[in-house]
Amino acid sequence: ASFLRLHMVTWNVGTAEPPADVRSLLHLDSQQATDLYVIGLQEVNANPVRYISDLISEDSWSHLLMDTLAPMGYIKVTSVRMQGLLLILFAKQVHLPFIRDIQSTYTRTGLFGYWGNKGGVSVRFSFYGHMLCFLNCHLAAHMNYALQRMDEFEYILDMQDFDMYNTPQVLDHKVVFWFGDLNFRIADHGMHFLRSSINNGRFNLLWNRDQLTMMKKKEAILQEFEEGLLCFKPTYKFDRFSETYDTSGKKRKPAWTDRILWRIKPKAIDTEDENRSTTSSADDDEYPIKVTQGTYTCDVSYGVSDHKPVIGTFNLEMRKKVETPLVTLTVEGRWSADEDATFTYTILENFESSTWDWIGLYKIGFKSASDYSTFAWVKDDEIAANVHFLFQVQMSKSELPLLAGDYVLGYYSTNMQTLIAFSPTFQVSFHKHIQYRPKVWKHYYF
Repeated sequence: ASFLRLHMVTWNVGTAEPPADVRSLLHLDSQQATDLYVIGLQEVNANPVRYISDLISEDSWSHLLMDTLAPMGYIKVTSVRMQGLLLILFAKQVHLPFIRDIQSTYTRTGLFGYWGNKGGVSVRFSFYGHMLCFLNCHLAAHMNYALQRMDEFEYILDMQDFDMYNTPQVLDHKVVFWFGDLNFRIADHGMHFLRSSINNGRFNLLWNRDQLTMMKKKEAILQEFEEGLLCFKPTYKFDRFSETYDTSGKKRKPAWTDRILWRIKPKAIDTEDENRSTTSSADDDEYPIKVTQGTYTCDVSYGVSDHKPVIGTFNLEMRKKVETPLVTLTVEGRWSADEDATFTYTILENFESSTWDWIGLYKIGFKSASDYSTFAWVKDDEIAANVHFLFQVQMSKSELPLLAGDYVLGYYSTNMQTLIAFSPTFQVSFHKHIQYRPKVWKHYYF
């Protein structure tokens, strides 16, 4: 089995601009390297002008995350945004060929007439053949709306549908992560008891009055979800740039509004019904997936928002169902910017290729699929061609980058919405006249 490390963040950023540095949020100085980052934000600034500009270029939070993670070898795989809700997925390059069939969707909820500022955004994909789904929600606020939060969650689950025959809905996936500003509060306790329990680190005194924990006892759907122990300070509501709970006139009670839960699909119960397929349960036995939580904590050092970010790290233990990429890419000869370059590719497996597929040249440290130096379209006649047929492509020297360095070729599948194959890393060297100039000078002096 393989162990893959997932790092998740949920943070209600309260329409603030991002802090200067998010390294500690992402545990970038940790000994254990992360394989996947899934970051869910709520209340990303979504005023109309800002929202329109984001459709053209990315928001400042996405930019900061990409600028921080790209130099560490993480590529933005996909993101989905609905007004203030943002969900963004990063992966190490080595995993990208095995992250397939990416789909995202969003659902607006507006039980109180504020239509569209709350709801859920989700991303689903197949990871080494295992179906995963991540659902970032922002549910209704206020102490006495716990039942409405449940209604909203169930509405989001009902409304979200994917164009996938085997996993049309969220709960069809083998593993679901549900997280976000779920807005559940701590009921019944007075402010003094809350604050003294928190100050003394006796969080366990508050657990049985946490609304989500209480709801779990009576809501069947919640019983399928697991959550780590709440051994960190309630993450709401803080005075900005401080570790002090709300001192404003509103005096909001502290609460664990920001949560990360997960669910492993329950095994199918065999019935007498002959028509019912038992393949899914047989398959689950052969290729199980185990989720264990490493850390579940909040980082109180961040103060831009009145919420503190919550971090969950997980180990996914799985047997990979797929281990071969769909395409191989091979670079021919040495590449330099003063001669045309050649590469070949082979389609190893039948997949739904498209005339909109492209092969891009990416400088190592690239941020996302669109961050290429140059690209070539896949040719029309090659689409219908056979599997295991070798295609040769020329790139004109005029299109090659002037920046020397380490590069990879990547095949982008429009139907899968992701890069599905990479060549080995290779070097592109400078123009000859740039390359040889220093030698001429040396010759001249010595």
